[in-house]
Amino acid sequence: MAKNKENFSILDEGLMVEGTISCKGKMVIKGTVKGTLTGESVVIGEQGAVYADMKAGSVTVGGIFEGKIRALEELIILSTGNCEGKVVCKDLVIEPGGVLNAEVSSLAIQQPQRQPGPLSPIKEEKKSSNPLQKKKNEKELKNKAKA
Repeated sequence: MAKNKENFSILDEGLMVEGTISCKGKMVIKGTVKGTLTGESVVIGEQGAVYADMKAGSVTVGGIFEGKIRALEELIILSTGNCEGKVVCKDLVIEPGGVLNAEVSSLAIQQPQRQPGPLSPIKEEKKSSNPLQKKKNEKELKNKAKA
């Protein structure tokens, strides 16, 4: 029986990495990263700083991010987070206190806006040009008024 094991990586405080980083699973960054970063789920901790072009499924910014982010699912900026640069994401969440100074684009498939159709005309009672029908209609109205 195989165990379902998720990969988990930490770049701890005081660690500085320059270059290209690619990871599977969840990566927590408490140190500093400069360069290119790709991964499934990236969390920039409150102490972390990332200056990079990043592509990930989910990105959470609790520290500093400067550069380009392409978050295929969601970008979450925590109350301690500061994100600057260019952002492309499907869903965007910014907690109160979080800072976003970026050019932002949405990956969400935009549904065409429905244009309202022509209003249907108010149906009016048919008025007959037949004199016998007119008299019949007048009698019905008078009878309804008496009732």
